[in-house]
Amino acid sequence: MLGYILKRFAIMAVTLWIIVTLTFVLMVTLPGSPLNEERTTNETVQANLEAHYNLDEPYFIQYLLYIKSIVTLDFGPSIKQPTESVNDLLGRGFPISFELGVVTIAVAVISGIILGIFAALKHNGIIDYLAMTIAVLGISIPNFVLATMLIQVLAVYWGILPAATWSSPLHMIMPTIALATGPMAIIARLTRSTMLEVLTQDYIKMARAKGLKPWKVIIKHALKNALMPVVTIMGTLLAGILTGTFVIEQIFGIPGMGKYFVESINQRDYPVIMGTTVFYSAFLILMLFLVDVAYGLLDPRIKLHKKGGE
Repeated sequence: MLGYILKRFAIMAVTLWIIVTLTFVLMVTLPGSPLNEERTTNETVQANLEAHYNLDEPYFIQYLLYIKSIVTLDFGPSIKQPTESVNDLLGRGFPISFELGVVTIAVAVISGIILGIFAALKHNGIIDYLAMTIAVLGISIPNFVLATMLIQVLAVYWGILPAATWSSPLHMIMPTIALATGPMAIIARLTRSTMLEVLTQDYIKMARAKGLKPWKVIIKHALKNALMPVVTIMGTLLAGILTGTFVIEQIFGIPGMGKYFVESINQRDYPVIMGTTVFYSAFLILMLFLVDVAYGLLDPRIKLHKKGGE
C-alpha cells in the first residue's frame, strides 16, 4: 500500500508540474499584457508596475518565481484587484464552490443510484421507461441550457425560487439541479445495467432462496457489486462537476471560484489565472487519487500493490 501511494504521489507531482508549466507558457505567449489598462505615459510608473509584478524579468526567472509561489503556497497579489491577494480570493471563493460541488455530488449519486435500482427492479415496466427517459434527457441537455430553463420557469414565470446570488438554502436549489442532472443520469443508467446483471448471479438467487427479505438482498448483497462501476467513473464525474461549476456560478451570480476565474481570464490577471488553475488541478488530482484508493478498498479483486514486494 505504501509503495503504491508513494508511486501515485510521484505521478501526481509530475502531472501537476506539467499543468503548471503549460499554464505559464500559455500566459506568457498570449499577445498583450495584463497591464494594458494600467498603461500610462509616465515611463517610471509603468516600469514600477512591471517590476512590482515581476513582468520585467526574463521568462525563465518569472517561471522560477511562479514555481516558488506554488511551493510556498503564496500566489501573490491580484493585478486587477491590488488590495486582494490570490490567496484571499481562493479563501473566499473556494468554500462556496466546494459547498456547491459537495451538494451536487451527493444529490447526483443518491438520486442516480435510487433511480437506477428502481429501473432495474421494474425492468421493462413503466418505472423503468420513465427513469431511462429522465436519464436520456439529463445526458442530452447541457447544464447551462438547463440552468437558463430553470431560471425562466422557476424564477421568472412562477417566482418560487430566487434567480441569483448565494445567501440562503433556496439559492442552492437551481444551481444544484443544473449541475447534478447530467451526472445523475449517467449514474442511473450505469446502476441499472449493472444491477440487472448482478441480480442474475447465483449468490443473489441463493440469498433469495434462504428467505432473506427483498430489501436485504438488494442492499446487502446486490448493491455493493452493482456500485463498483459507479465508483470507477466517479473521478470523471468529479472533474465534470468541479469544472462545470465555473459556468453555472456565472449564470447564477454565485461568488465562488468560477466568478474570479472567468473575470481573471477576461482581465488577463495572470496571478489569479495561474493560482486558480494550480489550486483546482491539485484538488482534482487528489480527488482522483482518493477515488482510485476507494475502488481498490471496495473491490477485493483489485490489489493496490503486488505481493512479495514485486
